[in-house]
Amino acid sequence: MSTPTPPAFADAAQTWNKRFATEDFVFGTEPNDWLREHAAVWQPGQRVLCVADGEGRNSVWLAQRGLQVDAYDIAEVGVAKARQFAAQQGVSVNYSVADCDGFDYGEARYDGVAAIFVQFADPAMRARLFAHIDRCLKPGGVLILHGYTPKQLEYKTGGPPFASHMYTEALLRESFPGFEVLALREYEAELTEGSQHKGRSALIGLVARKR
Repeated sequence: MSTPTPPAFADAAQTWNKRFATEDFVFGTEPNDWLREHAAVWQPGQRVLCVADGEGRNSVWLAQRGLQVDAYDIAEVGVAKARQFAAQQGVSVNYSVADCDGFDYGEARYDGVAAIFVQFADPAMRARLFAHIDRCLKPGGVLILHGYTPKQLEYKTGGPPFASHMYTEALLRESFPGFEVLALREYEAELTEGSQHKGRSALIGLVARKR
């Protein structure tokens, strides 16, 4: 028997706006560990895009490192919190309210892209998003991506409950054939990213340079 196709969010913006409608930062205010570990691939002054950045924990941290940061998210509530967080931290980030199909990525515009837990995307949307990322990176630009593997469905400590949304090493290699893989690792770790990513997790990280 085939696995049923997971339903799409009826209204993704509304779903995420409700999730972000709290004084707390649902994914915390500290940057993602995989991003923190590998962000030295980008130099101060370079231009980086944060995809589906939520409440701004990653974009603000990158701006604090001296990068020129653009970021977008579908949830206007999340973007409003991100703008306030950036102001409180004394950094400038160019935020937009947009979904992954509507954002203006440009052509060869960015030195880097951070795609951290963007697993709201079903396979069709993921293919479009990865194509946008490929197109907007300059030759030599670096993608840092982090997410869950299918084993995460056993842990249930974050992410959507759909195997089709998860990443494997083979999937990521196939998705970015024009990239040099600098790091690609499946591993398990205890996450403490706010209330939404908390506990033992099955993870995968990619760092790849566009040729």
